[in-house]
Amino acid sequence: MGVTFDDAEKEFVFDFEHDGAEDIVSLTGDDYQVEAFGKCFYYGYEFSDQVDGPVRSAFIKYVNFTQDLQETPDLTHFIKKAIDNLDKQINLYDYDLVVMPESSSKVNQYMLRYIYRFAQPTLRKMELVKSLPASISFDMDAYEQSYLNDVLENGRPRYTEAQKEEAKKSINDMLDLIHQKDYFTIAKDVKKSRFRPYMMNFLRYATNEDKELCSKIRQQNVLVIDDVTTSGSTLNEVLRTLRILNEDNDIRIFSLIGRKDLMADSY
Repeated sequence: MGVTFDDAEKEFVFDFEHDGAEDIVSLTGDDYQVEAFGKCFYYGYEFSDQVDGPVRSAFIKYVNFTQDLQETPDLTHFIKKAIDNLDKQINLYDYDLVVMPESSSKVNQYMLRYIYRFAQPTLRKMELVKSLPASISFDMDAYEQSYLNDVLENGRPRYTEAQKEEAKKSINDMLDLIHQKDYFTIAKDVKKSRFRPYMMNFLRYATNEDKELCSKIRQQNVLVIDDVTTSGSTLNEVLRTLRILNEDNDIRIFSLIGRKDLMADSY
């Protein structure tokens, strides 16, 4: 199946029977391991290489901001076909927990309702919500170990102690500014930043019960769903939040629109 963009009518055309050379998205059926987190694979649609930026943005907006999915049967059919394919790949009945980030999009909730048709009766749903900006922190120890303590080929330190202290001060100044901003401004500013992998606590568990549940389950199958993945920063934070409490579970990521190298900008 494929989706094309009719430039004359300025609308998206769905073909659920055939793929074509002009398709803007195609279904990825292979496993794509996210090495940074281990035991984690990604599934979903990705844009074709020839699709330009404006068309990508238009389709993402179409997915994100459609308010009445019942009035857009092509989009709901698109979602169902994607989840049907996901079920063939991983067998959704085997999953114990579905996790998704907080979103104003209607797509996540629609995907969740459709997933429940395949799921076991005990499947639990968990939503990770946005933290207050004041809660965001920086993993200085990891940054120092990865960058500031780097050595040259001759064995000498790459940075002097003065340079290290200057870098730490700049990071602390950046955090002070972040704590004064709103969440969405922060997300836009830092998702492409080289500091992004070390910034923590963007998301939190909605309830203490959810946090306790995630800390207790062991060697279970966890499905993370999100409607659109662009830079990978949101899913990066979802996985980080899950892994802090538990490293034993097998995680599968499903994004309706995404990319197989979704962590490329974060690592």
